[in-house]
Amino acid sequence: MQLKNSIGLAWIGIALAITSCANYSSFSEKRPNYKSVTPAGQMIVQALKHPSKQHEVQMGKFIDAASAAGGILEKSSNDRQARADYNFAIGRLFEVIEESGFQPWKTPVSCPGANGSWSFSMTYDGKPEHDPAHLRIMPADRFQFKGKLIKQRTMKDGLGAPMIIATKGMDPNFDPTKFDPFIQGKNVYYGVTEVLQFKGKSCIATYIDPLAMESVTFAGHSYPVAADFTAPIALALAELKPRKTEIQRFLKPEDFVTSTRLARLQPYDPNKIPVLCIHGLGDSQATWAPLIEALRGDATFRQNYQLWFYSYPTAYPYPLMAAILRDKLSAINARYPGHKKIVVIGHSMGGNITRELITDSGMAIWNTFFDTPPDKTPLSPEARALLKKVLIFQHRPEISRVIFASASLHGSDQAVGFIGRLGKSVIGAPPGLSGVGKELAMLSKPRDDGEQLKRSPNSIDALDPRNRFVTTIEKISPVRGIPYHSVIADRGKGGNRDHTPPVSTDGLVPYWSSHIDGAQSEVIVPSDHWSHRSPEGIAEIHRILLQHLGKGQ
Repeated sequence: MQLKNSIGLAWIGIALAITSCANYSSFSEKRPNYKSVTPAGQMIVQALKHPSKQHEVQMGKFIDAASAAGGILEKSSNDRQARADYNFAIGRLFEVIEESGFQPWKTPVSCPGANGSWSFSMTYDGKPEHDPAHLRIMPADRFQFKGKLIKQRTMKDGLGAPMIIATKGMDPNFDPTKFDPFIQGKNVYYGVTEVLQFKGKSCIATYIDPLAMESVTFAGHSYPVAADFTAPIALALAELKPRKTEIQRFLKPEDFVTSTRLARLQPYDPNKIPVLCIHGLGDSQATWAPLIEALRGDATFRQNYQLWFYSYPTAYPYPLMAAILRDKLSAINARYPGHKKIVVIGHSMGGNITRELITDSGMAIWNTFFDTPPDKTPLSPEARALLKKVLIFQHRPEISRVIFASASLHGSDQAVGFIGRLGKSVIGAPPGLSGVGKELAMLSKPRDDGEQLKRSPNSIDALDPRNRFVTTIEKISPVRGIPYHSVIADRGKGGNRDHTPPVSTDGLVPYWSSHIDGAQSEVIVPSDHWSHRSPEGIAEIHRILLQHLGKGQ
């Protein structure tokens, strides 16, 4: 039995590896070359050629350069070279700060300059989860990225030096989620832009969130805020290596049961519409990286939307994960009362979870399993409470629009094929649900085809087109008033849209599974299963989000 499971785990690992991206991101780090003939530029070049062994002196040189560039900008705000000198000098200044170990947000640092010492200090908002003592602040221009989830560098030209802010690793004394349960996670990666403001010999570094502010005032002039929207995501993918975790969360979900999270990818803004992204089987929030980078490159999106994600161990059956999400949405409502209504994007099995958010099940699904109502079914209190939550639910009124991307709404034949059968044998009944599974198997009635449930279903069982949850919910129309859209992928091989071979498919989910009647729009894009990462899929999601604002068709 142990040998069978080992072989099964190996096959499933191989299958997961070849059906998604193994090398999401990697990076190399090197200070970019710099050439400039301006006085400020020459200060930078000389400081780089002849660095001082004293950090304060080296910092003073870069502050001198930024100040000289700022003087030019004060007289000629459109001088692009002066702006480049200013930005580059700030980036190099923060390299020295990171190396020095100074804490200028606590105590100003005296930095010798060409015309006297600078008093250098940094500001931050004072929130414990943003304490710079626990963060790395790194110039984004030092990093070069490549990988299958890093298609292009999405940047914005402007004033300031784009930075990557990232936690320092496994610091037992610092867990951002203790301060904010809906923050990105224990490891936080975010992009900010640093600017320097001068008042006499005082130099103050201030960070700007380019997702919150589009412009900054410097020396009496207004400038766009410079930004690098790719760098923080790419570094997170490279350092955290989520692909390994994705496979583990599928094969050993019991190790990650407490990791189910509804979280924000940016600070909460009550004036912006949340876009909640829900990943599918064998994936994680990493799968949204190309879409996030592209969307954040659009000022209209930045000004109107904020990104959230739902992450969960994907071996558990999606109806259970949907039930947990409903609880977490209630927690979000308590934390952020009055937040704007949510747009949900669900990919693959995440689309199945999303489907429940716009559905009133009534007793229809319960009745496919039991002949008696909950209070008359001889279940233990624990099993009754859980099964009621999973099988009887109402739509979520905080949802305003839904986008399905390659959703397996009607199941997938892959779930009953070789890999599906192997996956079910390896995963078995999800640990922690065995007790409920035994009661469900013992008390539920046979399926219409006579098959009797033998154990608690796992995620692959729940994607079987014959699964009674699947066959029942597909007969229930989504509630009126919440528009929904479909982005469906086709590999370009064509095929039939019904069950007649050859079928139109993205390689994993066929058209007949992704199609849902009543969709406000349905677009077929040339892509594999990951349609939300294809250029055409991203463009369609972008179009729908603009339409939601009344700014598109």
